Amino acid sequence: MLSKLFDWFKPDQPIEQIAEDKIPRLYKVNRWRILEATFIGYAMFYLVRNNLSTVAKDIEGALGYDYNMIGNILALSSIAYGIGKFLNGSLSDRSNPRKFMAFGLFLTGIINIVFGSVQNYSLHLILWTLNGFVQGMGWPPCGRSLGHWFNYKERGSIFAIWNVAHNIGGGIAGILAAYATIHFVGWHGAFYVPGFIAIIGSVYLFKRLRDTPQSVGLPSIEEYTNTYPNSNIDKTNLEKELTTKELFLNHILRNKYLWLFAIANLFVYIVRYSMLDWGPTYLREVKNATLSGGGIAILILEFGGIPSTILMGWLSDKFGGRRGMVSLLCMIPIFFAFGIIYLNPPGNLWVDMTMLAIVGFFIYPPVMLLGVAALDLTSKKAVGTAAGFVGLFGYIGRTIQAKGFGWMADYFGKIYDKQTSWDIILISILASTLIAILLLTFTWNIKPRA
Repeated sequence: MLSKLFDWFKPDQPIEQIAEDKIPRLYKVNRWRILEATFIGYAMFYLVRNNLSTVAKDIEGALGYDYNMIGNILALSSIAYGIGKFLNGSLSDRSNPRKFMAFGLFLTGIINIVFGSVQNYSLHLILWTLNGFVQGMGWPPCGRSLGHWFNYKERGSIFAIWNVAHNIGGGIAGILAAYATIHFVGWHGAFYVPGFIAIIGSVYLFKRLRDTPQSVGLPSIEEYTNTYPNSNIDKTNLEKELTTKELFLNHILRNKYLWLFAIANLFVYIVRYSMLDWGPTYLREVKNATLSGGGIAILILEFGGIPSTILMGWLSDKFGGRRGMVSLLCMIPIFFAFGIIYLNPPGNLWVDMTMLAIVGFFIYPPVMLLGVAALDLTSKKAVGTAAGFVGLFGYIGRTIQAKGFGWMADYFGKIYDKQTSWDIILISILASTLIAILLLTFTWNIKPRA
């Protein structure tokens, strides 16, 4: 059964190249098609990933879960996503993204619907962990597709535009989950509605996506734009599919710069997901926000990153691909924004919302750029594996904060008041931001491999 599924996932074979005069028009049409489909498809993945945090407090009240139990669900989902992104990244490098991504979105939609229909903690733990693993089928095929259809000189700008899918999907997820909870069947609706949307989206991806340029009769992107990373590169070998050993040993485990970006990503993700996972609960517990206000906070955080991601991606291209340098400069204002949230007393919710917009504005460029750096440092035939490796460390970071902050809120909440327990968590976020800044200083001069 599995062998048949893997055979079905196999990349489309190259076909005879079309007439020379038709190539420019078809390249333009297909590049837009790839960008559009991966953008919309990946945004849909977020609808069935970021919905839990918005209704976590409602699930706690309805089912008697505590912070620690919610933290366990988030933590296991996060580490499963990291492992899934890494393993699925390797698989996606040798798969047709049209089938691979569509199948992943279909599965995560089904899991969400089942999650919303049960009320058992053990089942919720298993289902959301499985959802995390399946969610790892989203990013890698996008990386493979964009890596094959856009050259390395435009990669920062194109990935910056594409990365806005994170913000739109993540931002809509909070509002959609809150709306479905209020107007449909309670917290269950926060999983039913996005789940059905994801299933519809999987059909769209299967119809819309394409594999490599060669699979539709076009030349490779390097040949079409005459942009080879190295003038002495073996152009035949550039299109060769890699073995598992070549993927992991030559392009991943022996790449010291990839390790540096991966470890830095761990702390960036602690910062990123601290407010995505716990922001609505924190604002409702300490700053007197409503359920809708918690959803709006996620929207503000996510949408704050849209203009900056595009700007910083373009800027990183202008600075010769120095993704680490731009990421470092973005982390500094985040530290001060969290400092203000920490010092801001209850009753000034607008201040917290403003600071969350600043966090969102500056956190998403590093999230995007550290993934692009992984692509810069390896072969386009290993982009899913490289991005999965860096992403694995990121989601180890998310797991640490999900479990750690859930435990801290529960443990210190019993010893101190809620304000003090959340202050301790905010201090931990500030410390993680400082460590990320320190690690990124070592990436200042790293550029795409020549």
